[in-house]
Amino acid sequence: MKSILFNATMLMAFLLTGSWAFAQNGTVTGTIQTTEGTPAVQVRVVLKETTYATVTDNNGSFTMTEVAPGDYILQVLVPHGTALEKTIHVDAGSSVKLPGLVANITKNTELDEFVVIAEKNRYAAADPSASLRLNAPLLEIPQNIQVISKDALADQQVISMSDGVLRNVSGTYRSEHWGDLYTNVNARGSQVQAFRNGFNVVNSYWGPLTEDMSTVERVEFVKGPAGFMLANGDPSGLYNVVTKKPTGNERGEVSFTLGSFDLYRAAVDLDGKLSQDGKWLYRLNVSAQNKKSHRVNEFNDRYSIAPVISYQLDKNTKLTLEYNYQRANMSNVGSYYIFSPTGYETLPREVSWLPQGLPSTKINDHSLFAYLEHRINPSWKVNVQLARFHYMQQGSSMWASVVNPDGKFIRNVSIWDAKSIMSMGQAYLTGDVKTGPIRHRVLAGLDMSNKSYWADWGQGHDLDSIGAEFDPFNPNLGTPVNGFPEFDYSKPLEERAQLIGGLMDSRYAGIYVQDELGFFENRVRLTLAGRYTYIQQSAWGGAPVSDKHVTPRIGLSANVHKNMAVYALYDQAFIPQNGKLANGDRVQPITGNNQEIGIKNDWFGGKWNTVLAVYRILKNNELTADPNSPPTSGLSVELGQKVSQGVELDVRGTVFKGFNVIVNYAWTESKVLRVTEGVTSIKEGDVVPGFARHTANAWLSYRISEGVLRGLGASLGGTFLGDRETSWDLPPAGGAELPDYFRLDGGIFWENNKLKVTANVFNILNEYLYSGSYYTWLNAYYVQTEPGRNVRLSVAYNF
Repeated sequence: MKSILFNATMLMAFLLTGSWAFAQNGTVTGTIQTTEGTPAVQVRVVLKETTYATVTDNNGSFTMTEVAPGDYILQVLVPHGTALEKTIHVDAGSSVKLPGLVANITKNTELDEFVVIAEKNRYAAADPSASLRLNAPLLEIPQNIQVISKDALADQQVISMSDGVLRNVSGTYRSEHWGDLYTNVNARGSQVQAFRNGFNVVNSYWGPLTEDMSTVERVEFVKGPAGFMLANGDPSGLYNVVTKKPTGNERGEVSFTLGSFDLYRAAVDLDGKLSQDGKWLYRLNVSAQNKKSHRVNEFNDRYSIAPVISYQLDKNTKLTLEYNYQRANMSNVGSYYIFSPTGYETLPREVSWLPQGLPSTKINDHSLFAYLEHRINPSWKVNVQLARFHYMQQGSSMWASVVNPDGKFIRNVSIWDAKSIMSMGQAYLTGDVKTGPIRHRVLAGLDMSNKSYWADWGQGHDLDSIGAEFDPFNPNLGTPVNGFPEFDYSKPLEERAQLIGGLMDSRYAGIYVQDELGFFENRVRLTLAGRYTYIQQSAWGGAPVSDKHVTPRIGLSANVHKNMAVYALYDQAFIPQNGKLANGDRVQPITGNNQEIGIKNDWFGGKWNTVLAVYRILKNNELTADPNSPPTSGLSVELGQKVSQGVELDVRGTVFKGFNVIVNYAWTESKVLRVTEGVTSIKEGDVVPGFARHTANAWLSYRISEGVLRGLGASLGGTFLGDRETSWDLPPAGGAELPDYFRLDGGIFWENNKLKVTANVFNILNEYLYSGSYYTWLNAYYVQTEPGRNVRLSVAYNF
């Protein structure tokens, strides 16, 4: 791996040297309005008879970089009308600014324009969302960041974060724990952090509640540590769910989805103005669904409502308020599993152990956001945002308390009530200025949070008894022999959680400063940054542990040509830990040091893009029991060093007109690299579970663009997981191993400017698919199966 990094670094250095000699180019920026005075969103802007092209953002703004010096005709393409044209001259190293262009576009032609743009960039994205704070195109950011568009989510009929999102990103897989309740994404050898609109919404190992896709604009995956967002946590990265905001364009969509296992779903998306002058805008998303499972007695009924209001205080200042409520009523979350003492594929995938009549789990999830954006001048902008989350859950979970050698087992139901409260605030300043020939993209910010989590799992009840165990080969799902549990709710949840150690608490504050220095007309970019974080946290009722740490970030990115960049990155994350060392030294936090190099390319003017990344993450300072001290001493030693390393390739975009692709592959390895002398519980070379060595995904979609069949299309997708090392425990010698995984999906669709009909078939080959692990405590395997062949039909109407 070191040789791979060295050779790739030398190649990058060679390419960088060649890029310095390129001619100085210019930049063209501007804003476009409709005839009604609103921002012209998603409108295509080109330089006539060249390959320079871009699309306006939600503010009607556009930017073209690396434009060669010369005279051009700038065109704003108008559907069914005459394009707006303006002659411009670009000088070397200059910026041409074109504010306030008015194109002959009204709300009656906007949807036609959306279809034109969708054919060009349905899956590819050029920029991160504002919630990632990085004021730069994805091509220029020295890190592997992948964006999943709402079009890709709609084509694949994804209805929640736990419903197939991960096929769109290399090297990610979902831990199966608790089904559709939590997403729990793993990448680069460990669990990634979950963000929503730039806020870290993780408050326990299990959170947060999966987002309903009706409210989601895009999902962004940031691979590896991301000091510009956070520094405390596993160094594998984060995913950021970006919710829908008002655009000022008066439009709406209503959609219906039907599917196997009694799936009935409806969603409404309304977007428009609350005032004639466009200062008050709104967005409203509402959804409701009933859904059952391939296992009997399981269900997941949910509804959500998400209103958003924005007010333009003045031309430079905007206030946005957003509320999101999700309500879930679902069957016992532990019922997704089945147990066997002999292996994985020993029972039909439809086998259930959930008795009819067990009370359901009810969840109420509230989140409130407030955003204030103020542009100080054309070069500087400040953002302040606040968030408040309140989560309540009352229900239960199931697990086996005993698994017999004959396969029969005793079912146990435990209470699982939970409450989570999170208050978070952020303020950050971004700037884009020059000092002489050097460009500075500056980011400075403050993050603060206060999180508390209470859970009660301390009451349990066996449904079965010795001699009357549950038989999965002949399941009786009626009233259990021991009846249903009757839990004691007489004490408040906070008091019950305190008694059993079910309290988790976290408070942190972080200050971050970054300067991206651009040299040679921004062809070479050096990122220098650092974050100071103070955190105090406690878990499972234990004593609080606090730590403070400075984490550096150094990145280098350079354009080989205007559509290709190579990069290198060093970033760091840390995890506080408590303990006592035999030598009396202070316990250091676990540190995760990420080294990454890569190459990015936007092909054919950005129609599709590729990212190839090679990374190596070293985790240091993890504590384990001191082998040279008595077990009762409470003394620890540093375990040694663990490494997670791999290669990732992501391809997405429009290869040619009508043909959109998402293809990715990742090779991942995670193992123990070095062990402290005397430690025998783990040895050098041992696998650190939490990854599939080979992960490959594809989603291919073709739409006929002309003729009588215009709008008709077909899709085909697949997922492969090879050499899965996702087990909780290693099986005994000669025990069953997780086999390779392959799922094939596909469908057909038809669309015009108003209507879209989509039908997909999932698990076309009807394979027996599952995840699971050996579990030492039970001397048995647990399995969570996926459904066999199943279908979904969606109809969406735009107005």
